[in-house]
Amino acid sequence: MNELSILGRRLPKVNSWAHLTGQAKYADDIMLPRMLYGRLLHSTQAHARIKKLDVSRALAYPGVVAIVTGADMPEKMGIMPSTQDETALAVDKVRYVGEPIAAVAALDEDTAFEALSLITVDYEPLEAILSIEEALAREDVKIHDDSTRGNVFKEVHLSFGDLEAGFAKADHTRDDWFFFEGNTHAPIESHSCVANGEANGNVTLWTCTQVPHYLHRELEKVLGVPRARIRVIATPNGGAFGGKSDPFAHEFAACLLALRTKRPVKFTLDREEVFYAHRGRHPVKMRLRTGVTKDGEITAVHFQSWLDGGAYASYGIATTYYTGALLTVTYRVPAYKFDGVRVYTNKPPCGPKRGHGTTQPRFAFEAQLDKIATDLGLDPLAYRLRILQPPNSRTVNDLRITTMGLGECLERAGRATDFSARHRQLPPGKGIGIAGSAYISGAGLPIYWNEMPHSGATVKIDRGGGVTVYCGTAEIGQGSDNMLASITAETLGVLPEDVHVVSGDTSLAPVDLGSYSSRVTFMAGNATKDAAMKLREQLGTVAAEQLGVPVEQIRSAYRRFYDHEHPDAFMSFTDVAVAAEARFGTLSAAGWYKPPTGIGGTFKGAGVGPSPAYSYQACVAEVTVDRETGVLTVDRIVTAHDCGRALNPANVEGQIEGSAYMGYGEIIGEEQVFRGGLHKKPSLLDYKIPTSLDTPKLEAIIVETIDAEGPYGAKESGEGPLNPVIPAIANAVYDAIGVRFDETPITPDKILDALAKKKDRVGPTGLDGGRDPKAALRRLTASTDARERKRDA
Repeated sequence: MNELSILGRRLPKVNSWAHLTGQAKYADDIMLPRMLYGRLLHSTQAHARIKKLDVSRALAYPGVVAIVTGADMPEKMGIMPSTQDETALAVDKVRYVGEPIAAVAALDEDTAFEALSLITVDYEPLEAILSIEEALAREDVKIHDDSTRGNVFKEVHLSFGDLEAGFAKADHTRDDWFFFEGNTHAPIESHSCVANGEANGNVTLWTCTQVPHYLHRELEKVLGVPRARIRVIATPNGGAFGGKSDPFAHEFAACLLALRTKRPVKFTLDREEVFYAHRGRHPVKMRLRTGVTKDGEITAVHFQSWLDGGAYASYGIATTYYTGALLTVTYRVPAYKFDGVRVYTNKPPCGPKRGHGTTQPRFAFEAQLDKIATDLGLDPLAYRLRILQPPNSRTVNDLRITTMGLGECLERAGRATDFSARHRQLPPGKGIGIAGSAYISGAGLPIYWNEMPHSGATVKIDRGGGVTVYCGTAEIGQGSDNMLASITAETLGVLPEDVHVVSGDTSLAPVDLGSYSSRVTFMAGNATKDAAMKLREQLGTVAAEQLGVPVEQIRSAYRRFYDHEHPDAFMSFTDVAVAAEARFGTLSAAGWYKPPTGIGGTFKGAGVGPSPAYSYQACVAEVTVDRETGVLTVDRIVTAHDCGRALNPANVEGQIEGSAYMGYGEIIGEEQVFRGGLHKKPSLLDYKIPTSLDTPKLEAIIVETIDAEGPYGAKESGEGPLNPVIPAIANAVYDAIGVRFDETPITPDKILDALAKKKDRVGPTGLDGGRDPKAALRRLTASTDARERKRDA
């Protein structure tokens, strides 16, 4: 028999039938007796003080049962413990159009909606800050009154190696500006939850969250109810992509209203509300300076980023660091400096979106590497292969690299498209581009720093041979339940359909930190394997005794325990389970995982970037540009992805293709843009995401490197494959029409304008703003210099 019986096979997901037949229960599907329906009142002002909030008329409206406001939940909260600057509902001040102010619970949704119009809100309008440049320049207008430096949320300055010597050694230096427009997740399922207030003072919340554990913590803090009396159940998500990994106003409001009314309360956001809830991709301006020798070897990199964070922190402190931390894990960089600034603006808060914090800088870096290859007359594919960061190494910023399959990814994507032979040789209007990237397999440190496991799992075997795995992961469509079932089945020797998965329930399952940062396969997978291996040892001991062979010869697969040397000698899994329970008692085991120490540096800021393993990926894109209409057509996207071991190749390919689709949408048209604080495109009619008819041919190539620390060798595959798609398309457009697009998205009007004006580049030239475009940059430079002088003193 093969070494592995389940893993590596193209098996259907264990929850496929429930989803295909409509039996899967999403949050909005939950219907409970006596249920009330909630609606949120949102701010109409981008920046204003709340002078008066009167809910009396609404509370008297027939059918309205209860109303809560920010005064009922004044405690500050947020996903990151060190930067909690939000309240569940606005208190005293609103900071963006769409910020929730009050919540109504009524007998039906129409009544709740009508009641919103009866709530009186008197505003004192304040000047709004709506751009990065304004936020840097205006200290007279503060979005957060307690901010220590105007509207700067976070400022980061890190330096590694001798930067000056590196640039002095360079034969060629490029200094380029880039801009990556913000965009949002656009999941099929809008945010929804149901809270049930129980007579004993407990509350249960069913919600489409990615982070049941962290939401559990914040509910305790905001509601003032002990965590032991709160139960959070993560329902299946109809897409999330990072957009459901914050605690949200409707979740707190539902719980408080349920506790007060002792009735279930449901909130389901409409699509416009989802756009304003946001937490999506940050708009980022970037300056990237790279020095190279005449053969392209990198001598130094200086990367600067300015992030538009919106009105609140969200994951912003991590996002700021991530824009700089992972640039070094793909190619050799001997000297590196990173300066990052995230600012507050009066727009919906930005947060994590697939590829969190790394997508924008990867676009800039891979586009600039393409420019360097052009400047030096090098093949962009051969050039990247020449400068790869080696496996089992340390980067200049002290990140530990284990398995590293970027070289194979580049080679296989290149071969599949005949890249080197076709690059710069295609007819006018046709182009081909390449890019590489990397991503984490979970963060090395938890959001709340502690010594506890990052993921726990419990596996139980019953007397009929059934297996149940309990884990706090959230199934968001990425296949985490299937991964848990498959690893359990592989370890114990049963089939995935024999394994029942209980996930995302804070009362039943051990803690898992959540479905974000592509951490679930590596961390929950290892925890589950750990638990299952403990049971496997007990089962193997009993099987060896019953079969009369050394335990080292016992194998398990396909519901059998058998003698490896004489496979005809076997026992059924059920018989072994019964004998093991008789011998050892109830068959249940707990497992856990936390990343090893020493995988990153010890400097301030070193907590963001380390990961137990990095995935790697490369993309080749083929495009056609119509020079008369400006229409950009992406004809083909080929993505090769190093996922360690593909536990289920069909699922991995699905993640690669989904990532490619999402990256394609971001570069060809998606943008979360505002006018005077109002969202310009708050619907799926106006916010253009590609349909199936728009989507190009997508090809996925799996590269396996078998990581020694991953569960059965696996690494992540859910986020990394997005990152190279965007620069690959931009590089292909340059190959097609000779115009560099150093900003996203690449739209027909930009293409036509560039061609008409014979531009060779479209993108920013600096920090633009108001009467003096360079004032904000001078202020930042002065602040940076002052900080460095103080550090060196």
